[in-house]
Amino acid sequence: MKKYLYIFLATFLVNACKVDVQNPNTITTGTFWKTERDAEYGVNAIYNMFYKPGTYSRWIWFRLDLTSDEGFSQSPWAELKEWTQFKYNNYNFWEGNAWTFRDCYEAIFRANQVLHNVPAIAFTDQTKKDQLIGQAYFLRGLYYYNLALLWGSENKSLPIVLEPSTPDMRPEGHTETEVYNQAISDFTEAEKLLPPAWDAPNKGRATKGAALAFRAKCYMQLHKWVEAKTDLSWLVDGAGKEYYNLTANYFDNFNKDTENNIESVFEIQYSDIHKAPAGDGDFDVDPNLGLNRGQFFAPPGIGWTDGELRPWIVTEFKKEKDLNNNFDIRLRYTAFYQGMENDFPNNTRIYRLTSNNEQWSKSDWTGRVFFRKYGSDYYRDFDDYHNPTNVRLIRFADVLLMYAECIAQSNDPLATAVQQVDKVRARVNMPNLAVNNPIAATDKNTFLKRLQMERVLELATEGHRWADLKRWGLLDDATGLNEVKSRDADFNNFTIGKHNRLPIPSDEDKNNPNADQNPNY
Repeated sequence: MKKYLYIFLATFLVNACKVDVQNPNTITTGTFWKTERDAEYGVNAIYNMFYKPGTYSRWIWFRLDLTSDEGFSQSPWAELKEWTQFKYNNYNFWEGNAWTFRDCYEAIFRANQVLHNVPAIAFTDQTKKDQLIGQAYFLRGLYYYNLALLWGSENKSLPIVLEPSTPDMRPEGHTETEVYNQAISDFTEAEKLLPPAWDAPNKGRATKGAALAFRAKCYMQLHKWVEAKTDLSWLVDGAGKEYYNLTANYFDNFNKDTENNIESVFEIQYSDIHKAPAGDGDFDVDPNLGLNRGQFFAPPGIGWTDGELRPWIVTEFKKEKDLNNNFDIRLRYTAFYQGMENDFPNNTRIYRLTSNNEQWSKSDWTGRVFFRKYGSDYYRDFDDYHNPTNVRLIRFADVLLMYAECIAQSNDPLATAVQQVDKVRARVNMPNLAVNNPIAATDKNTFLKRLQMERVLELATEGHRWADLKRWGLLDDATGLNEVKSRDADFNNFTIGKHNRLPIPSDEDKNNPNADQNPNY
């Protein structure tokens, strides 16, 4: 599917009154959903939401990375910066809140169209039909997971919509737990129907392993450790283990030339086939299919630098050396920072040139740390809106670390959990956990605390940290919050019981009396 997924965007119209006039050039639900090709187009339209700014192309990273203690913003765009500092004044702020909320439900709407209409379409191959339906369930589950993670609360604030919506619908709100359970239900249906792997032309489509891994993520947010462990075991020790492993080279997970590799459990397929002025609206011809985040997070003189990393991440990386007494190679591919050319020899090609081929002042780097993963520095001298690098939403390394957490939380032998962490460390030539953290290798609570840092070292800036902070309860009481504050001053603005989730956009709250606003907003 990589580079070849040209999306058909069907427009589904709902008339507000009964008018018996039809435009023969307009596709409607009465003329669409007739053939296998229609079903394929419908599923591809759900995947197309990955290219919209409200989701993984751009703005969701501000919520997942910059709102966590890994990142922050010094953007001159005041409101954009404030939304990473828990200063939510305008709940309708489009780029910081409402756009992502809208796009999650638009993706769900597209999935519901498939799930409602495709079962009635006659197929010559039932397996093909099942796989299309399975993909729709998977993608709907993914967006319900995002809604629960970002907006879910104990209030009945999030609608669960399971049929094609109409303008007059006012669906009931549901709690965070109920939305996670809906995502679990969708991933359950998906894993029954999806294949364990696809052929080459369809690489990037959802698989059974991806459904199980995301279902495990939902279970873990609900602290259902045994259920999550069972799902993850399929990928690590069960029938799925033949499809997954760690790549020998850590950088292969962020390199545009080594995509859809054995470590990839699910990744979004990006392309720069359509250059500027390609847009990303629903009706743009030759739309932008690239990853935009590099343009927003790149260092000064290259991109907008709306996002930066907290320096504690570099400090944490430098606490241990590898077996050859070198710095952890993962640091090289995670961050740009002052002096990194000395820490990693032969690492001189670090955004040396601006778009005007002029070197900028080194003072722009002083004391600052910038995002490197999913940047374009290794193959061109600038970032832009058309970065073709795939985003690996779940890697096998993440699966191993989740599996370790679930094993420990299930009170299984701790040595088995330590073994999973050691696999991840060994890939980058780091010593076994017991060498520098002997208590963590034998004591459950110490191990779980150490695992929090192991996940940072392996997965920093890949969109996992916000879920981790919530799952570990670090945002639920003063003790945990003080720890997070010590790493990120933005959390001095954080109110427990309020900022654990975003506010529901005001227009959504006002237009639907059957769903609540989130607590304390």
